[in-house]
Amino acid sequence: MTQQTLFELKKVVNVSKVQQRSPFRYPGGKTWLVPLVRQWLHSLPAKPAEFIEPFVGGGSVSLAVAFEDLADHILMVEIDDQIAAVWRTMLSRNREWLADRIVNFKLSYATASDIIETAPVSNREKAFQTLLKNRTYHGGILARGSGMLKHGENGKGIHSRWYPETLYGRIMNIGRVAHKMTFEEGDGIETLRRSANMENCVFFIDPPYTAGGKKAGKRLYRFCDLDHAELFRVVSTIRGDFLMTYDDAPEVAELARTHAFDTYRVPMKGTHHILYKELLIGRDLDWARKQKKKA
Repeated sequence: MTQQTLFELKKVVNVSKVQQRSPFRYPGGKTWLVPLVRQWLHSLPAKPAEFIEPFVGGGSVSLAVAFEDLADHILMVEIDDQIAAVWRTMLSRNREWLADRIVNFKLSYATASDIIETAPVSNREKAFQTLLKNRTYHGGILARGSGMLKHGENGKGIHSRWYPETLYGRIMNIGRVAHKMTFEEGDGIETLRRSANMENCVFFIDPPYTAGGKKAGKRLYRFCDLDHAELFRVVSTIRGDFLMTYDDAPEVAELARTHAFDTYRVPMKGTHHILYKELLIGRDLDWARKQKKKA
């Protein structure tokens, strides 16, 4: 079903009511989208055998799918080697080492700087270094130019988002679903090409928001260059269903129209509670419009 009109959900998703499962404080994270992803998967005729997230980042959606048993298997793909180190560690026997390292670490500007400025000697050390930066840097941003918090929340500085016991629990809980999750370090578009003809497979696609020259993605992510036109072309070839989320930009809406994709606006509260719109893109988003009627 193709919709040339952009439908819009009026009700903002309450993120505080969505269980946080990822240890990442990820810029552009999709925890707020979990209830809509849940509705999308429940609307399908059968439980997917494979759920693929080719730009996984902090992985809130993939983790929700795994914990709620919404698909038999989850494949997560990420090109950023630092993020990849964390996922590889959390999905291996080294997750206990990582969790213990976090809960026993005595955080200060000196100890954090020492870890961050030292080249890691193993994948698990790289994972710890990455999470340390992610939880102590402005907005969790790992891209060049970011740095440690000075004032932070209520003047707490780098301690503002460093919750050792919470992070320990989240990392160890991932062990409960690790058997149904696979991580690959690689290119998201190439993953889509390779998986396009898979049966009973669905895709959640959340690329860096750099379409139309948008600068936010370049500031937030280490790997932000993406051929958006090629991404849409490849998505048009996949056999299974998909849900894509993008910045609500004219260039993106035009790409969706070109490929006869359905579109739907969702309100989102960002930094400083500023309300803005994100664009859901799929083949048929009637399940989302039904949610609008209930709202």
